[in-house]
Amino acid sequence: MKGIILAGGAATRLYPLSKAISKQIMPVYDKPMIYYPLSVLMMSGIREVLIISTPRDLPVFRELLGDGGKLGMRFEYKVQEVPNGLAQAFVLGEDFVKGEPACLILGDNLFYGQHFNLLLKEAVTSLNMGERGATIFGYPVKDPRSYGVVEFDENNNVVSIEEKPEAPKSDYAVPGLYFYDNTVCKKAKSLRPSKRGEYEITDLNRLYLEEGTLKVQLFSRGFAWLDTGNCDSLLEAGSFVRTIQKRQGFFISCIEEIAWNNGWITTECLHSLGREMEKTEYGQYILALK
Repeated sequence: MKGIILAGGAATRLYPLSKAISKQIMPVYDKPMIYYPLSVLMMSGIREVLIISTPRDLPVFRELLGDGGKLGMRFEYKVQEVPNGLAQAFVLGEDFVKGEPACLILGDNLFYGQHFNLLLKEAVTSLNMGERGATIFGYPVKDPRSYGVVEFDENNNVVSIEEKPEAPKSDYAVPGLYFYDNTVCKKAKSLRPSKRGEYEITDLNRLYLEEGTLKVQLFSRGFAWLDTGNCDSLLEAGSFVRTIQKRQGFFISCIEEIAWNNGWITTECLHSLGREMEKTEYGQYILALK
Protein backbone atom coordinates (compact mmCIF):
# COMPACT_ATOMS: atom_id res chain seq x y z
CA MET A 1 0.00 0.00 0.00
CA LYS A 2 1.12 3.53 -0.84
CA GLY A 3 0.53 6.63 1.28
CA ILE A 4 -0.24 10.20 0.26
CA ILE A 5 -0.04 13.28 2.49
CA LEU A 6 -1.91 16.26 1.08
CA ALA A 7 -0.24 19.35 2.52
CA GLY A 8 -1.28 22.11 0.16
CA GLY A 9 -3.66 25.04 0.40
CA ALA A 10 -3.17 28.59 1.61
CA ALA A 11 -4.48 28.14 5.19
CA THR A 12 -5.99 31.62 5.09
CA ARG A 13 -7.67 31.14 8.49
CA LEU A 14 -4.17 31.18 9.98
CA TYR A 15 -3.08 34.46 8.38
CA PRO A 16 -0.69 36.15 8.94
CA LEU A 17 1.11 33.03 10.28
CA SER A 18 0.71 31.09 7.05
CA LYS A 19 1.41 33.90 4.59
CA ALA A 20 5.07 32.92 4.32
CA ILE A 21 5.17 29.29 5.50
CA SER A 22 3.08 26.18 5.10
CA LYS A 23 0.69 25.39 7.94
CA GLN A 24 1.99 21.82 7.93
CA ILE A 25 5.50 23.05 8.81
CA MET A 26 4.27 24.98 11.85
CA PRO A 27 5.00 23.49 15.28
CA VAL A 28 2.47 21.42 17.16
CA TYR A 29 4.33 21.61 20.46
CA ASP A 30 7.74 20.05 19.68
CA LYS A 31 7.34 18.77 16.12
CA PRO A 32 6.41 20.07 12.68
CA MET A 33 2.74 19.43 12.04
CA ILE A 34 3.45 17.04 9.17
CA TYR A 35 5.08 14.57 11.57
CA TYR A 36 1.64 13.69 12.95
CA PRO A 37 -0.01 12.50 9.70
CA LEU A 38 3.27 10.92 8.63
CA SER A 39 3.33 8.90 11.84
CA VAL A 40 -0.17 7.57 11.06
CA LEU A 41 1.02 6.21 7.72
CA MET A 42 4.04 4.68 9.43
CA MET A 43 1.89 3.02 12.08
CA SER A 44 -0.14 1.57 9.21
CA GLY A 45 3.02 -0.09 7.91
CA ILE A 46 3.26 2.19 4.87
CA ARG A 47 6.85 2.86 3.79
CA GLU A 48 6.34 4.68 0.48
CA VAL A 49 4.84 8.14 0.81
CA LEU A 50 4.01 10.92 -1.64
CA ILE A 51 3.86 14.46 -0.24
CA ILE A 52 1.77 16.89 -2.26
CA SER A 53 2.08 20.62 -1.65
CA THR A 54 2.35 24.02 -3.28
CA PRO A 55 5.27 25.15 -5.47
CA ARG A 56 6.32 27.53 -2.67
CA ASP A 57 6.23 25.00 0.15
CA LEU A 58 7.40 21.75 -1.40
CA PRO A 59 11.15 22.56 -1.13
CA VAL A 60 10.74 23.04 2.65
CA PHE A 61 9.18 19.59 3.03
CA ARG A 62 11.95 18.10 0.93
CA GLU A 63 14.58 19.76 3.15
CA LEU A 64 12.82 18.57 6.32
CA LEU A 65 12.18 14.96 5.31
CA GLY A 66 14.62 14.18 2.51
CA ASP A 67 14.14 10.97 0.55
CA GLY A 68 13.02 8.98 3.58
CA GLY A 69 16.09 6.78 3.63
CA LYS A 70 17.04 7.68 7.21
CA LEU A 71 13.73 6.21 8.34
CA GLY A 72 13.90 3.15 6.13
CA MET A 73 11.25 4.70 3.90
CA ARG A 74 10.91 6.30 0.47
CA PHE A 75 9.45 9.78 -0.01
CA GLU A 76 8.41 11.39 -3.26
CA TYR A 77 7.11 14.91 -3.82
CA LYS A 78 4.51 16.40 -6.16
CA VAL A 79 3.41 19.97 -6.81
CA GLN A 80 -0.26 20.89 -6.61
CA GLU A 81 -0.47 24.14 -8.55
CA VAL A 82 -4.04 24.94 -7.48
CA PRO A 83 -5.96 23.36 -4.57
CA ASN A 84 -8.82 21.77 -6.52
CA GLY A 85 -10.11 19.37 -3.89
CA LEU A 86 -8.89 16.40 -1.89
CA ALA A 87 -9.72 13.78 -4.51
CA GLN A 88 -7.29 15.49 -6.88
CA ALA A 89 -4.50 13.89 -4.84
CA PHE A 90 -5.18 10.59 -6.60
CA VAL A 91 -5.02 12.21 -10.03
CA LEU A 92 -1.72 13.89 -9.21
CA GLY A 93 -0.46 10.74 -7.53
CA GLU A 94 -1.48 8.18 -10.12
CA ASP A 95 2.08 7.50 -11.30
CA PHE A 96 3.19 7.09 -7.69
CA VAL A 97 0.34 4.77 -6.66
CA LYS A 98 0.90 2.53 -9.72
CA GLY A 99 -2.27 0.53 -9.34
CA GLU A 100 -1.79 -0.36 -5.67
CA PRO A 101 -4.15 0.31 -2.76
CA ALA A 102 -3.54 3.72 -1.24
CA CYS A 103 -4.14 5.75 1.90
CA LEU A 104 -4.73 9.50 1.86
CA ILE A 105 -4.26 11.60 4.98
CA LEU A 106 -4.51 15.36 5.27
CA GLY A 107 -1.39 17.14 6.44
CA ASP A 108 -3.17 19.00 9.23
CA ASN A 109 -4.99 16.07 10.88
CA LEU A 110 -3.83 14.74 14.26
CA PHE A 111 -5.12 11.49 15.75
CA TYR A 112 -4.52 10.00 19.17
CA GLY A 113 -6.21 7.14 20.97
CA GLN A 114 -6.01 3.63 22.30
CA HIS A 115 -5.94 0.78 19.75
CA PHE A 116 -5.61 3.23 16.85
CA ASN A 117 -2.83 1.15 15.33
CA LEU A 118 -5.11 -1.90 15.30
CA LEU A 119 -7.78 -0.02 13.33
CA LEU A 120 -5.15 1.13 10.86
CA LYS A 121 -3.66 -2.30 10.31
CA GLU A 122 -7.10 -3.85 9.89
CA ALA A 123 -7.87 -1.42 7.06
CA VAL A 124 -4.48 -2.00 5.41
CA THR A 125 -4.44 -5.79 5.70
CA SER A 126 -7.78 -6.33 4.01
CA LEU A 127 -6.88 -4.08 1.07
CA ASN A 128 -3.39 -5.55 0.69
CA MET A 129 -5.01 -8.99 0.48
CA GLY A 130 -7.03 -7.84 -2.51
CA GLU A 131 -10.33 -6.95 -0.87
CA ARG A 132 -12.30 -4.38 -2.83
CA GLY A 133 -13.58 -1.17 -1.33
CA ALA A 134 -12.71 1.75 0.90
CA THR A 135 -12.56 2.46 4.63
CA ILE A 136 -13.38 5.83 6.15
CA PHE A 137 -13.72 6.81 9.80
CA GLY A 138 -16.47 8.42 11.84
CA TYR A 139 -15.92 10.82 14.70
CA PRO A 140 -18.76 12.32 16.78
CA VAL A 141 -18.81 16.13 16.78
CA LYS A 142 -21.08 18.72 18.33
CA ASP A 143 -21.83 20.52 15.05
CA PRO A 144 -21.19 18.33 11.99
CA ARG A 145 -22.34 20.91 9.43
CA SER A 146 -18.76 21.97 8.67
CA TYR A 147 -17.63 18.45 7.75
CA GLY A 148 -18.33 15.51 5.54
CA VAL A 149 -20.99 13.54 7.42
CA VAL A 150 -21.52 9.77 7.33
CA GLU A 151 -24.84 8.12 8.14
CA PHE A 152 -24.93 4.42 9.04
CA ASP A 153 -27.37 1.81 10.30
CA GLU A 154 -27.32 -0.26 13.50
CA ASN A 155 -24.81 -2.65 11.92
CA ASN A 156 -22.46 0.22 10.94
CA ASN A 157 -23.31 -0.18 7.26
CA VAL A 158 -22.96 3.16 5.49
CA VAL A 159 -26.30 4.57 4.37
CA SER A 160 -25.25 8.00 3.08
CA ILE A 161 -22.37 10.44 3.01
CA GLU A 162 -22.75 14.18 2.49
CA GLU A 163 -20.42 17.17 2.29
CA LYS A 164 -21.16 19.99 4.75
CA PRO A 165 -24.93 19.37 4.89
CA GLU A 166 -27.31 21.97 6.29
CA ALA A 167 -29.33 19.21 7.97
CA PRO A 168 -26.85 16.45 8.94
CA LYS A 169 -28.27 12.93 9.11
CA SER A 170 -25.85 11.97 11.89
CA ASP A 171 -23.40 13.53 14.32
CA TYR A 172 -20.44 11.67 12.82
CA ALA A 173 -17.91 13.69 10.85
CA VAL A 174 -15.46 12.03 8.47
CA PRO A 175 -11.85 12.89 9.41
CA GLY A 176 -9.15 13.37 6.83
CA LEU A 177 -7.97 9.74 6.71
CA TYR A 178 -9.07 7.40 3.92
CA PHE A 179 -8.05 3.91 2.76
CA TYR A 180 -8.83 2.81 -0.80
CA ASP A 181 -8.41 -0.21 -3.06
CA ASN A 182 -6.46 -0.20 -6.30
CA THR A 183 -9.32 1.35 -8.31
CA VAL A 184 -9.09 4.69 -6.51
CA CYS A 185 -7.11 6.58 -9.14
CA LYS A 186 -9.46 5.47 -11.91
CA LYS A 187 -12.45 6.55 -9.83
CA ALA A 188 -10.86 9.90 -8.96
CA LYS A 189 -10.22 10.64 -12.63
CA SER A 190 -13.91 10.05 -13.40
CA LEU A 191 -15.12 12.76 -11.01
CA ARG A 192 -16.52 16.10 -12.13
CA PRO A 193 -16.02 19.34 -10.16
CA SER A 194 -18.66 20.15 -7.56
CA LYS A 195 -20.54 23.43 -7.26
CA ARG A 196 -17.52 24.68 -5.30
CA GLY A 197 -15.35 23.90 -8.32
CA GLU A 198 -13.50 21.14 -6.47
CA TYR A 199 -13.02 17.40 -6.88
CA GLU A 200 -14.68 16.36 -3.64
CA ILE A 201 -13.46 13.45 -1.54
CA THR A 202 -17.10 12.89 -0.57
CA ASP A 203 -17.96 12.28 -4.24
CA LEU A 204 -15.14 9.74 -4.43
CA ASN A 205 -16.41 8.00 -1.30
CA ARG A 206 -19.91 8.02 -2.76
CA LEU A 207 -18.69 5.95 -5.72
CA TYR A 208 -17.63 3.24 -3.29
CA LEU A 209 -20.95 3.58 -1.46
CA GLU A 210 -22.81 3.01 -4.73
CA GLU A 211 -20.76 -0.15 -5.23
CA GLY A 212 -21.66 -1.30 -1.73
CA THR A 213 -18.00 -1.42 -0.69
CA LEU A 214 -17.67 1.64 1.56
CA LYS A 215 -16.93 0.77 5.20
CA VAL A 216 -16.87 3.05 8.24
CA GLN A 217 -14.85 2.52 11.40
CA LEU A 218 -16.09 4.53 14.37
CA PHE A 219 -13.66 6.12 16.79
CA SER A 220 -14.56 5.25 20.34
CA ARG A 221 -15.32 7.68 23.13
CA GLY A 222 -12.15 9.31 24.40
CA PHE A 223 -10.36 9.17 21.04
CA ALA A 224 -8.88 12.50 19.94
CA TRP A 225 -9.09 13.95 16.45
CA LEU A 226 -7.48 17.36 16.58
CA ASP A 227 -8.12 20.22 14.19
CA THR A 228 -5.55 22.91 13.40
CA GLY A 229 -7.63 25.18 11.22
CA ASN A 230 -7.25 28.37 13.23
CA CYS A 231 -4.95 29.86 15.84
CA ASP A 232 -6.98 28.66 18.82
CA SER A 233 -7.17 25.06 17.60
CA LEU A 234 -3.46 25.08 16.71
CA LEU A 235 -2.62 26.17 20.24
CA GLU A 236 -5.02 23.60 21.72
CA ALA A 237 -3.41 20.81 19.70
CA GLY A 238 0.04 21.79 20.96
CA SER A 239 -1.21 21.90 24.54
CA PHE A 240 -2.78 18.46 24.15
CA VAL A 241 0.48 16.93 22.89
CA ARG A 242 2.48 18.61 25.66
CA THR A 243 0.13 17.36 28.36
CA ILE A 244 0.22 13.74 27.17
CA GLN A 245 4.00 13.71 26.78
CA LYS A 246 4.74 15.35 30.11
CA ARG A 247 2.34 13.14 32.07
CA GLN A 248 2.98 9.81 30.38
CA GLY A 249 6.64 10.14 29.49
CA PHE A 250 6.48 8.96 25.89
CA PHE A 251 6.37 11.09 22.77
CA ILE A 252 3.46 11.28 20.36
CA SER A 253 4.32 10.86 16.66
CA CYS A 254 8.07 10.42 17.13
CA ILE A 255 8.75 9.21 13.60
CA GLU A 256 12.23 7.93 14.44
CA GLU A 257 10.84 5.74 17.22
CA ILE A 258 8.07 4.38 15.00
CA ALA A 259 10.56 3.47 12.26
CA TRP A 260 12.68 1.68 14.86
CA ASN A 261 9.68 -0.15 16.35
CA ASN A 262 8.67 -1.24 12.85
CA GLY A 263 12.13 -2.74 12.30
CA TRP A 264 12.89 -0.33 9.45
CA ILE A 265 16.04 1.06 11.10
CA THR A 266 18.55 -0.36 13.56
CA THR A 267 19.17 0.90 17.09
CA GLU A 268 22.47 2.32 15.86
CA CYS A 269 20.68 4.31 13.15
CA LEU A 270 18.08 5.44 15.67
CA HIS A 271 20.70 6.80 18.05
CA SER A 272 22.54 8.46 15.18
CA LEU A 273 19.36 10.39 14.42
CA GLY A 274 19.02 11.24 18.10
CA ARG A 275 22.54 12.65 18.28
CA GLU A 276 21.63 15.15 15.55
CA MET A 277 19.15 16.63 18.04
CA GLU A 278 20.84 15.78 21.34
CA LYS A 279 20.52 19.33 22.68
CA THR A 280 16.74 18.98 22.66
CA GLU A 281 14.36 16.96 24.81
CA TYR A 282 13.20 15.26 21.61
CA GLY A 283 16.72 14.11 20.82
CA GLN A 284 17.34 12.96 24.39
CA TYR A 285 14.15 10.90 24.25
CA ILE A 286 15.38 9.11 21.10
CA LEU A 287 18.80 8.48 22.64
CA ALA A 288 17.16 6.89 25.71
CA LEU A 289 15.36 4.27 23.59
CA LYS A 290 16.93 0.83 23.94
